[in-house]
Amino acid sequence: MTLEFRNVSFRVGGETHIYPTTISLIEGGFNILLGTTLAGKTTLMQLMAGLRRPTSGEVWFNGRNVTGVVVQKRNVAMVYQQFINYPNLTVYENIASPLRVLRLPRADIEARVKRVADVLKLTPMLQRRPSELSGGQQQRTALARALVKDADLILLDEPLVNLDYKLREELRDELPRLFEGRRCTLVYSTTEPSEALLLGGHTAAMHEGRVTQFGPTGEIYRSPADLQTAEVFSDPPINAVAVSKTGPEFRVSDSVAWRANGRAAELGDGEYVVGIRPHLVSLIGDVSRGVKIDGRVLITELSGSESVVHFDHDGHVWVSQSHGVHALNVGETASFHFDADQALYFDINGRRIAT
Repeated sequence: MTLEFRNVSFRVGGETHIYPTTISLIEGGFNILLGTTLAGKTTLMQLMAGLRRPTSGEVWFNGRNVTGVVVQKRNVAMVYQQFINYPNLTVYENIASPLRVLRLPRADIEARVKRVADVLKLTPMLQRRPSELSGGQQQRTALARALVKDADLILLDEPLVNLDYKLREELRDELPRLFEGRRCTLVYSTTEPSEALLLGGHTAAMHEGRVTQFGPTGEIYRSPADLQTAEVFSDPPINAVAVSKTGPEFRVSDSVAWRANGRAAELGDGEYVVGIRPHLVSLIGDVSRGVKIDGRVLITELSGSESVVHFDHDGHVWVSQSHGVHALNVGETASFHFDADQALYFDINGRRIAT
């Protein structure tokens, strides 16, 4: 079951929501749409489902042009971030509802509902109504209704965003197992790079209605095609800093410079942009192996396991993400270190240079 966009765009009036997009999704694994709010993820899903019709281009599914086919004539299931269940029906009836629309025999319905309820640990709650469930149980019910249908295309639009942290972790771990072995195209949207990396599969990085890159998730993280994709795939934000290269040396400011290694040393003299992920900028580490940079602390964000510090160096805001809790006062000057060997290099137009 493969879904393909062929030069698909979508406009409302004079405003472009999706720019011309050509992409072929994979079967049997996660296809992740990663981007900030308003990047176009939900609109792209609606075009996949047939809830919206492209302004131009074609949508193909399993070798068939389905551009003009309405959602009611497609075998599609969609789960939203809100808990969308029928409040007057029991959990059993909610899960069974798409099968009753298909007029399946009662024995088939009972068998399918039992199977998916067991997987999602809903069996003790089948006779309850949604109002009697926790948020996590309600979202499990919505997921069960999507799974029980055996849809060819399953769309999960930030399905875990409204759950508490523990429930999100539990369901995130379960999702790959729930869809294991299914012959369907599965699309999952998220704003969180860490969630994309945990789910694996393939990722489409999205920015303001454009798919900037699509491919294996780990590959896109390690080798973004451009600065925009690197920014989409970084939370906290990646440090994108203008540098100049003269001979073997890259320089950020009068006090911050490093000697180029490997293929970076082969770049010609001139102006570049270096991308340094926050976890490579640390308050701790081996000074002899890192590049020292001092900065005035602007913001500190502390959790039980890490410290995120925003600091100013030479008029540019940097972000550091360090293990452990490091209490810093706003306005004080602190010393950081970063690993230049793991930096990403871009030309002044934002295209990545393979180094």
